[in-house]
Amino acid sequence: MLVGLLAAAGAALCYGVSSVLEAVAARRTQAVQGLDPRLLVRLFRSWAYVAGVCLDGLGFLLSLVAVRSLPLFVVQSVVASFLAITAILGALFLRMPLSRADRLGITVVVGGLVLVGMSATEDRSVEVSDAEQWGVLVATLLLAVAAIPLARLPGAAGARALGAVAGLAFGATAVASRMLPGDLSPDHLLDEVGPLLESPATYALAVAGVVAMLTYSIALQRGSVTEATAPLVVGETVAPALVGLLLLGDQTRPGWGAVACLGFVLSVAGAVSLARHGEVEPVEAPHADVA
Repeated sequence: MLVGLLAAAGAALCYGVSSVLEAVAARRTQAVQGLDPRLLVRLFRSWAYVAGVCLDGLGFLLSLVAVRSLPLFVVQSVVASFLAITAILGALFLRMPLSRADRLGITVVVGGLVLVGMSATEDRSVEVSDAEQWGVLVATLLLAVAAIPLARLPGAAGARALGAVAGLAFGATAVASRMLPGDLSPDHLLDEVGPLLESPATYALAVAGVVAMLTYSIALQRGSVTEATAPLVVGETVAPALVGLLLLGDQTRPGWGAVACLGFVLSVAGAVSLARHGEVEPVEAPHADVA
């Protein structure tokens, strides 16, 4: 369990740094109309975005370790603390002062994580049916379809809507990771290639990852980082936590359910209050690509 908690904390650190890099790149790249996948091609010309994606990849590997050993509500609440990490890094290295409300938000996040950690128990193995794996794939495809009309919404409404889609898609990657079959440790990974290619959860993971990256990048162009990130945090924490509790056998330590619930709510609420710290500076997106 300790390894899982450390992996989740490492993932939060990676996401905290990558969120700043990707926000800078997205807001300095030519804006798109609708759900245009060419935005990702443009973004990959930016070193900041590439560095952010590399950190996202490392964060994903660490979160994969975490979700295979801990309940989803624990992992996702820890991962949501990336905004507290972003706020602290901004204060230390980017001279972005923390207000009293920011300090309170960080304190709430830390307090919530302490309660979640105290209530956590090691994940128990639950057999996942083919129907459940297909269910997460279908849900991911429906998110991709829903993103098409939502991507036409301008301004703050578009930022919030696409941020919510991105959050649900990131949540779907967590659920799909939990459903992947076999032993995914480095020593056994090659032996599991066949079962992985046959699992709908594998394809759900891939589709959800692309949908999340694209919709969040567009959301960052439509409105403020707060408008895009606050619904993302809610979507990527609440939905997978419910799936874990209702379908995947997640549980708390005996008698600690109320403590876990309180800690989860505090950590998510504190993270949402810090959403503005994904913004490094109020940069207007120009009409030409910036490499």
